[in-house]
Amino acid sequence: MKPGRVLISGAGVAGLSAAFWLSRAGWSVRVVEAAPDLRRGGYMMGLSGPGYETARRMGLLPKLEARAFAVEENVYRDRRGREIARLRYRDFIRDLPYLALLRTDLVRELRDVLVPDVSIAFETRIERIEDRSPDGGTVRATLSDGSAVEADLVIGADGLRSATRRLVFGPDEAFLRPLGYRFAVYDVEAALEPGVDFLSYVEPGHMAEYYRLSPTRVAALHVWRSVGSGPVEPSRRWSLLRDVSRASHPFVGRHLDLAEAAGLDCVLDDLVLAEADSWSRGRVLLLGDAAHSLTLVSGQGAGMAMASAERLGRALEAGSIEAALRRHEAELRPAIARLQGRARRSAAMFIPASPLAFRLRNAAIRHMPRRWLARYLSSAIREEAMMAQ
Repeated sequence: MKPGRVLISGAGVAGLSAAFWLSRAGWSVRVVEAAPDLRRGGYMMGLSGPGYETARRMGLLPKLEARAFAVEENVYRDRRGREIARLRYRDFIRDLPYLALLRTDLVRELRDVLVPDVSIAFETRIERIEDRSPDGGTVRATLSDGSAVEADLVIGADGLRSATRRLVFGPDEAFLRPLGYRFAVYDVEAALEPGVDFLSYVEPGHMAEYYRLSPTRVAALHVWRSVGSGPVEPSRRWSLLRDVSRASHPFVGRHLDLAEAAGLDCVLDDLVLAEADSWSRGRVLLLGDAAHSLTLVSGQGAGMAMASAERLGRALEAGSIEAALRRHEAELRPAIARLQGRARRSAAMFIPASPLAFRLRNAAIRHMPRRWLARYLSSAIREEAMMAQ
């Protein structure tokens, strides 16, 4: 179809990927982002399968490879410091292309690859959307600065708790499905012991992981079972993490002390799946976590957001907006359904809730033949890599 005008809400992985592919297809692209700058505090992620292939077609691989971290082995220890297992990543992913990255590094590279014509307005959000496309018109969006934007397509790529989704599709509770876990991420000036670049302290209902970013900086990730859900005020996050970690190994408490004393920010939210019967209403489309959050358990959220944006751009080149939105969803939904199903099934093994389940999981890690474990851990990547062809 003839290229049009698109307004994208969200300058994260999904939004910036969409900006790239639609600008490449000749569209006039405008991005708005509620934060004052590209968001910080992103966690460590793996880029593989469809996301890796999309990054290659975007010409990003050389820069991403330069930013990637060497995560060779994950050392698992219990709350007393006893070693449970050592898992070598290359034993599991074998010959699969894979990059370990900070999500914030991926976002910066996506921003830097955009053409100058793409406009990004920070500290700006969409406050009202009027879709007049059924009557042959455009979508009119009113922004927080008081201006109005006319667009042929509006994309809500504004994350799990999408404001675009609330404006057009309905309240969060109609779409968000908590898995019964919360997570927190931060990084801190600290050092891991020599020879260890990925360390996990695990206990029933809680796991704290530490990734070496440099000789003097570590990225931390906590995931824990939680009966509560919903946003947590920034002023309460460190105290909540202390409660969660009160029986953990002293290493965990020391790093919480360091992070809080340094005045660092802590990102804290629920592990939640976003589910919608349709990802579009008229000419308003949800993309990435706003449409189909996959959670940390799947390990494919950022990659699938990138692949989704590429498929959307190609679909828009081939047909009308309405036909492109239908094609985009039809192509992506089977893969998303498989990954979300895997996330539901894997959650209990990821963080066993009871002492018995914890011991059984540890025994499985210790004694399961490595080829079986490798087949399970790599199967999602291999399945979804086929979609990227």
